[in-house]
Amino acid sequence: MKAVCFIVLMLMGGLIGYAQEFRSGQPLSKKEQKRQKINALIRQAEEGVLVYNKQTTMGIQARSNGYGLFYEMGRMKSPLRTTLYRVDFSEIKHPKENKFQNLSNPFLFLSNPYIYGKVNNFFQLNMGVGQQRIVGQKGNKNGVAVSAVYYGGLALGMLKPYYVQVEDPASDDLLYIKYSPADSVLFLGPSILGSGGFWRGWNELKLQPGLFVKGALRFDYGRFNEVVSGIEVGASAEYYSGKVPIMALQKNKPFFIQAHIALLFGKRK
Repeated sequence: MKAVCFIVLMLMGGLIGYAQEFRSGQPLSKKEQKRQKINALIRQAEEGVLVYNKQTTMGIQARSNGYGLFYEMGRMKSPLRTTLYRVDFSEIKHPKENKFQNLSNPFLFLSNPYIYGKVNNFFQLNMGVGQQRIVGQKGNKNGVAVSAVYYGGLALGMLKPYYVQVEDPASDDLLYIKYSPADSVLFLGPSILGSGGFWRGWNELKLQPGLFVKGALRFDYGRFNEVVSGIEVGASAEYYSGKVPIMALQKNKPFFIQAHIALLFGKRK
């Protein structure tokens, strides 16, 4: 009912503005157009109804097993329903990951902390389609709109080898190695000096396809409808085509469940 009243008010306001312009015989100045636009935004905020054609949203999310970023496009189908197209980029970390530092290194301040037993960094690129449904409108300009969002799609896992710097006890040479059965003694031994660096191993990516589903509640506290400002709280599940090797000395699995909280920002048209 609020949405219908709001639309009727907007149409009446537009007709009145057009009639005033027609009677004056002069086009509205930029200053007057800007003033009318601000007034329209204020009326939208006071009504508390989210009305738009499309929205673009970006977000930063903290996950129970990592972190991530996302970009989302939405197309409004009705006052209560929006179709979403979303891309997420994230990293899953194993719960047993712990950072260490070689305290015997005389150049300690130059050494990189390392994760003992880590085999691969595991990144994900998720592409999905879903919906956003309004659960509660703002009600007033200081209110919060609550939406339920849910979607699913393809998950593309990317395994980047994790390198460590070691000192070969046989030759005293400094080596950068990744995990392999042949190098397991050095990789898991006491001769580790530090991490091999984040940029090492990107040319050796291995892909692991899978599927994902995600659901969340979104709280939009933005004052004007043209701006997306909010928080998203939810959970997701991913299943990959095989076990994902993240740690050498821990049980690896193909299935992941995680919770997340995200900070949202964007715009509507």
